[in-house]
Amino acid sequence: MEELDGEPTVTLIPGVNSKKKQMCFDWGPGEMLVCETSFNKKEKSETVPGCPFIYIIRKDIDVYSQILRKLFNESHGIFVGLQRIEEELTGKSRKAQLPCFLSLQDAPCSCCMSFHFCRLVRVSKNYRSVIRACMEEMHQAAIAAKDPASGRQFSSQVSILSAMELIWNLCEILFIEVAPAGPLLLHLLDWVRLHVCEVDSLLADVLGSENPSKHESFWNLVTILVLQGRLDEARQMLSKEADVSPTSAGMCRILGDLMRTMPVLSPGNTQTLTELELKWQHWHEECERHLQDGTFASSPHLESLCKIMLGDEAALLEQKELLNNWYHFLVTRLLYSHPTVKPIDLHFYAQSSLDLFLGGESSPEPLDNILMAAFEFDIHQVIKECSIALSNWWFVAHLTDLLDHCKLLQSHNLYFGSNMREFLLLEYASGLFAHHSLWQLGVDYFDYCPELGRVSLELHIERIPLSTEQKALKVLRICEQRQMTEQVRSICKILAMKAVRNNRLGSALSWSIRAKDAAFATLVSDRFLRDYCERGCFSDLDLIDNLGPAMMLSDRLTFLGKYREFHRFYGEKRFFDAASLLLSLMTSQIAPRCFWVTLLTDALPLLEQKQVIFTTEQTYELMRCLEDLASGRPVRGEPGAQRLQEDIENTKLEMLRLALARNLARAIIKEGSLEGS
Repeated sequence: MEELDGEPTVTLIPGVNSKKKQMCFDWGPGEMLVCETSFNKKEKSETVPGCPFIYIIRKDIDVYSQILRKLFNESHGIFVGLQRIEEELTGKSRKAQLPCFLSLQDAPCSCCMSFHFCRLVRVSKNYRSVIRACMEEMHQAAIAAKDPASGRQFSSQVSILSAMELIWNLCEILFIEVAPAGPLLLHLLDWVRLHVCEVDSLLADVLGSENPSKHESFWNLVTILVLQGRLDEARQMLSKEADVSPTSAGMCRILGDLMRTMPVLSPGNTQTLTELELKWQHWHEECERHLQDGTFASSPHLESLCKIMLGDEAALLEQKELLNNWYHFLVTRLLYSHPTVKPIDLHFYAQSSLDLFLGGESSPEPLDNILMAAFEFDIHQVIKECSIALSNWWFVAHLTDLLDHCKLLQSHNLYFGSNMREFLLLEYASGLFAHHSLWQLGVDYFDYCPELGRVSLELHIERIPLSTEQKALKVLRICEQRQMTEQVRSICKILAMKAVRNNRLGSALSWSIRAKDAAFATLVSDRFLRDYCERGCFSDLDLIDNLGPAMMLSDRLTFLGKYREFHRFYGEKRFFDAASLLLSLMTSQIAPRCFWVTLLTDALPLLEQKQVIFTTEQTYELMRCLEDLASGRPVRGEPGAQRLQEDIENTKLEMLRLALARNLARAIIKEGSLEGS
């Protein structure tokens, strides 16, 4: 991938012998797996030293930068806020037409549409403030870096962030604010002053000296101030020269008056462009007259400044070192030659300024191509060049989204299929999902991609490693909020299986119920029953006692809940209810056959009660179940412990027969005596 300084970034894979073997790769979510392989059968017999590693090349490494993560986090809030603004406006458009002061709060503009664009400009400035804050923090990290390599890496990132803000600011001026002739130049001057800021430190250095006019950088400072159109500050510096140099005092005063009287269309000025052009023409003629009369002939510095103010291209090109770049040269040239330049003519001056400044000595760099595309109002080319030059999708995704809200991308969607905005947002969100925590930001970006966002979110969310239960709950909550039924079921099932492996049966049952997985709920219920048989008591009683309607998910879960209810009746000494429930569990065939011995054994205490609990009919039903169980038991001839277990079960069966016979006799007597009476 190519960086903005024009130098390509090359990823070297150590230990790979590319001459003897070929490379294979496979894309993962957000990264690429690279390994060595051999496709030539002859080479298989040769002993070729191979690479013992598989390398993971991340395609969006910036998400792992601690400082850039702040950029991603803070811009996410701006992005979501912008989408909600749009939803709010769209929602209001469906309602009855309301006055502006009712439908939009604290509106600074006279109509809703202008207010909407005011908010878009404010959103753009918020994005730029986040970039600048991140850039300043990165700069401090570069200064504090102890490792030279880290320092260079931070400095490189600072230059990239600076270029990003430079491009964004220009796009804001040309595409979002849509500044007309006159104010356009004022915006471009602010743009240059913001991004060519070395003059401020130079100004402080010169003014901090004992004799500023004798400072070695004094005239460089005055020249830069004039080049940036900061004429009031330049006049103040010339006044210091006039105070200490009587021979040049008059010339400084004349040049200072020319600077003071230069016509400028200020934001609050009501004069028309025609009036400005007439005043500027008169001022320009006055400057030219002083130059031709030789007013500044005795001072090369002042004469050079006068030539700059006349827009002399040769004089401007002599200051290439102070201008630093061609777009600074462009804005200075427009200021002193074409102050009322129209947006439609801007690209002609931009191209000629680039050609003049480079002079054929070097070819344009990626940043130059991006800025030139912006001056040509070619939005698609700006986005395309930025996608190639920048190291991640953050910039193009957010800028494209903002431009789309300005209704500027409808004619460009054919380049990227159905929706260029959505294409870039999907790419950016996919990169976020490669990070262990930033994936949560990516969810919102997918949400605001109406065509493919839902499908993409489903595919990516399935790849999130559920390393902790807390993370799993976050993922689950996201899926439930979006009614992603299949993903909810899958996550719950994974968590249920983990809980079973850790012998956390209550948690496993809870997850299986949440997943509405009948088969897994049956499996966990069997584990509960098996543990009960081994230990004689239930674990996680609160969960079993509060199954509620979830009990109907599977027959085994229903049995588990009802069996627990039988124990509760018995504990509360509600013996008749307990007996009726126990009998229904057996006769309804809901109880697993392997558990019948346990159920019949549970009936023994009820059969031995002083009071007759089971009626004659109920006793016959229990006897029938007992005989069905005995007749269906396989005959086993294995010796040892298994034979001993069989003897124990046979003893239980005999005890049950005896208890049932006694209860039957008692029930017959009781029922007979009731009939006789």
